[in-house]
Amino acid sequence: MSRVLEGVRYQESVLDTVGRTPLVRLGKVARDCPAPVLAKLEFFNPGGSVKDRIGLAMVEAAEREGLLKPGGTIVECTSGNTGVGLAMVAAVRGYRAVFCMPDKVSSEKVNLLKAYGAEVLLSPTAVPPDAPDSYYSVAKRVTQERPGAFLTNQYHNPTNPLAHYQSTGPEIWEQTAGKLTHFVAGLGTGGTISGVARCLKERNPKVRIVGADPVGSILKAYHETGKITEAHTYKIEGVGEDFIPGATDFSVIDQVISCTDRAGLNLTRRLAREEAIFVGGSSGMAVWVALEVARALTPEDLVVVLLPDTGERYLSKVHNDEWMRDNHLFDPAVSRARDIVSGKRRPIPRLLSVKVGDTLRQALALVEQHDVTQIPVFRGAESVGTLYDSDLLKSALADPAGLDRPVETLMAEPLPCVQGDEPVEQVARLLAARNSAVLISDNGGVSGILTRFDMLQFIAGAE
Repeated sequence: MSRVLEGVRYQESVLDTVGRTPLVRLGKVARDCPAPVLAKLEFFNPGGSVKDRIGLAMVEAAEREGLLKPGGTIVECTSGNTGVGLAMVAAVRGYRAVFCMPDKVSSEKVNLLKAYGAEVLLSPTAVPPDAPDSYYSVAKRVTQERPGAFLTNQYHNPTNPLAHYQSTGPEIWEQTAGKLTHFVAGLGTGGTISGVARCLKERNPKVRIVGADPVGSILKAYHETGKITEAHTYKIEGVGEDFIPGATDFSVIDQVISCTDRAGLNLTRRLAREEAIFVGGSSGMAVWVALEVARALTPEDLVVVLLPDTGERYLSKVHNDEWMRDNHLFDPAVSRARDIVSGKRRPIPRLLSVKVGDTLRQALALVEQHDVTQIPVFRGAESVGTLYDSDLLKSALADPAGLDRPVETLMAEPLPCVQGDEPVEQVARLLAARNSAVLISDNGGVSGILTRFDMLQFIAGAE
C-alpha cells in the first residue's frame, strides 16, 4: 500500500460498497397501522437496487467454479436491475456484458445499462417463456453463440437466494435486534424472499414471510394450489412471473398477497410525495402488501418490507403523470388537487386571471382566446371576485361600449380556494355542489384553477 494511503478510509472499488442498506420507518402511509412498518431501502446500493447483491455474488461464484474466465462475456435475461449489478461487476473486472430484456422495461433502464458499456437486446413481452423470441430464449442463444459467454441465469442460479441468506437476511436480523415478526418482499426470481426467509426462520421459526405478487402473475396461485395457471400482462416491472423460477423456495413463504397495478403504482407515488422515498413500482406493491398485513397486527409486532430499487428508472412511467393517465392508472382516491392541475391536457395556462382595474374587454378577450367559462379577479395576490362568460356576454349585448368599464363592476363572488394537497374526492364534492371551479393554492399563493371539466377529464382518464 502507498504510504500516503495509510490510515485513509476508502474502498478498493465500488463493489465493496454493496449491502449494509438502512431501515427507515414509514410514517404517513402507515399511519393507520397498529404495527410499525420498517422499509429496507435497497436503492442505497451503488447500482440503485437489491440486485447488486446477487450480481456480485453470481459472478464471484462463476469465477471460483471456472465458468467465467478473463475476457469472457456475462449474459443475463433481466428486467434491468440485475443487469446493472452485473454491468458494474463487468466494468470493474474487465468482462463484456450482454443483457436481454422485455420491451416493456423503461427507457431509463436500457440507457443505464448502455452507459455501463453493456449491449442490450430487447424482446417482446407478451410471448411465452419458451418462444424463440422471448428474452429467456434470446439469452440462451447468445450464450451458445459467443465463445467464453456465461449465462448467470438468476432465475435458477442457487447463488441468487444464497446471497440474500448470507447478506440481506443477517442485516435485517441485526438491524431489528431479532424483534421482527413479519417480512414482506416482492416475488420475481424469488431469490430475495427465499434467501432472507431461510435466514430469518433459522433464527426464529415464528417469523412470518409474506410475498407480494402483481395481479396477472402466476406465483400466488402456484403457492396456494401447486398448479400453473395462465398469466396475464401487468404494468409493474421486475416482479411476478409467467413460469416458476427455480430460485424460489415456496416452502419458506407463509402467504402470498396479490396487488393490482393501480394500487401498487399509486402507492409508489405516495411514497415519494409523503415519505420522500423515491422508488419503483415493485416497491410500492410491496409496501401496499405490507400495509395490508400491518393493519391486522398489534403494536407489539414489527413488519419489515424490502424496497428493491430507485424510482429514477421509472421517470417515464409510474412517476410520469401522462403515462399514468394514458394507462388509466390514476387512482382518484389517492390523488391530490395539484395532480389534476399539473396534468391538464388542454394547451392552456394553469391560471388565467385579470386584476382589479383591467377592463371587461380584456377579460372577454381571454374568454374568447382560451374558451374558458370563468376568470378570477385579483387585487395583488388576493382573489377578490370572478367573471363568468355568461355575464360578459350579457354585458356586451346590452352595451358594447360598457366593455371599457373595470372588471370589478361586473365580478361575482370569488371562487373557493383549496390547498394543492387537498384530496381529489374533497375537491369533487365542492365542484358537484355549486361551484363551477376552484382555485388551487400552493406555497401561500394561488397556482392554478380547477374546473368541473378538468375534474371530469381526470376521472375519465383514471377509469
